Amino acid sequence: MTPMLNPTDPQLLANVKFPDADILHVANMLPEHEQQRLRELHEFLQAEIRPVVGEYWDREEFPFDLLPKLAAHGLGELEFSGASRLFKGLAYAEVTRADVSLSALVGIHNELVVDLLDQLASEEQKQTWLPGLRQFQKVGCFALTEPDHGSDIAGGLATTAERTENGWVITGSKRWIGGGTFADFAIVFARDVADNQIRGFIVELDREGVTKAKISRKMGLRIMQNADLTFDRVEIPAENLIPGAASFAATNVMLRNSRAWVGWQAAGIQLAIFDRARAYALSREQFGRPIAKFQLVQEQLARILGNATASLGMMTHIARLQEDGQFDMPHAALVKATGTRLARESAQLGRSMGGGNGILTEHELSKLLADAEILYTYEGTYEVNSLIVGRAVTGVSAFV
Repeated sequence: MTPMLNPTDPQLLANVKFPDADILHVANMLPEHEQQRLRELHEFLQAEIRPVVGEYWDREEFPFDLLPKLAAHGLGELEFSGASRLFKGLAYAEVTRADVSLSALVGIHNELVVDLLDQLASEEQKQTWLPGLRQFQKVGCFALTEPDHGSDIAGGLATTAERTENGWVITGSKRWIGGGTFADFAIVFARDVADNQIRGFIVELDREGVTKAKISRKMGLRIMQNADLTFDRVEIPAENLIPGAASFAATNVMLRNSRAWVGWQAAGIQLAIFDRARAYALSREQFGRPIAKFQLVQEQLARILGNATASLGMMTHIARLQEDGQFDMPHAALVKATGTRLARESAQLGRSMGGGNGILTEHELSKLLADAEILYTYEGTYEVNSLIVGRAVTGVSAFV
C-alpha cells in the first residue's frame, strides 16, 4: 500500500523513495563534487528554510534571521564560487524550490549587485562593499525601474544625475526595488544631464534626501520587501560613480543574465509545485482512497512534471551557451518567457488539485500560484520578452 503522507512535513516525504522531480537527472551532469554540494544545499533548504518561511510570507515580513544561514551555504557569493554555470543555475532553482522570495533576493544579490560591482566597480568600491556582501552582512539593491518607466526604461529613464564641484546630485524616483526597504545601498541608474547618458551610481540609503516606502498588499513574492525609493537632490561624492557603468550598454549584460536566472526560478518553482502537489495527492483521501489514484490527478501531475522537465532542459542548454560565450538576449528572453508561462500553468494545475485546501497557504499551493504570477511579470513581462524573441527571428521590431 502507498504510504500516507502529511503534505506539510518535508521529512516524511524525504523518507519515501519516489522519483525526484528532476526525473531526467539533469543534476547528474554535474561533476561529483558539485552533485554533492547541490544535495547538501537541497537538504538544508528543505529542512531549515521551506518549513519556516510560510508565516513570513503571510505577514509580508522578511526573515532577517535566515540570512546568516544562507551565507553559511555560500549563497551570498555564488558568483565567486568557481562553480559551473549549471551548478549556479541549479542552485538558484533549489532556492526557488524552497521559497521564491528568497530566491529573488539571492538572484538579485548575485546577478545584479555582486556581479555588477565585481565587473564594473572601482577597486575602492569593491573593497568597501564586496566582503560584507559575500556574507550577507551587507545588502545592496538594484534601482533601475521607475514609477512611469518599466519596459521602456532604456529610453524613458527620468532620474537625473547632475555633476557638481563636490560630486553628483541624484534626483528622481525608483519603484519595485527588491530589498529597498532594508538595503545598505542602491545601485541607482540616472541620466547625466550633461550628455544624456545613463550611468550607474552607488547611493547609500541613509543619505539625506533618500526616502524609502514599502510596497504592501502584493499578491505574491510577499517576503521580498519591494520599495519605492525617492531621491530628493541627494548628494553623493564623485567616487560613487561606478566607472564601468558609464552607459546603458554595460547594464544590458546584467539584465540579460538576470533573465536567465528567472528562467532557473521558473524551473525551480515547478519542482516545488510538483513536490507539493504529489505529496498532497498521496495524503488526501476522497471516496475512500487517495486522490493520487484518480486518473485526472495523475494526468495533472504528469503535466506539471513535463513542464518542469522542459524548463530544466532549456535552462541546461542556456548554461552551456553561457559557458561557451554564445549566450545572447534573445536566448534569455525565450527561456524567461517560456519558463514562466509553463510555471504559471503548472501552478494553476497544482492549486486546482488541492481543491478547497489548495487556497490555504499552509499547503503552499496557493502561495506558489501567487508567486508564479510575479515570475511571469518581473524582469521583463512575458509579452515584452516574447517581442524580443519575435524581433530576433523576424528582423522586424514591434516596439516602434
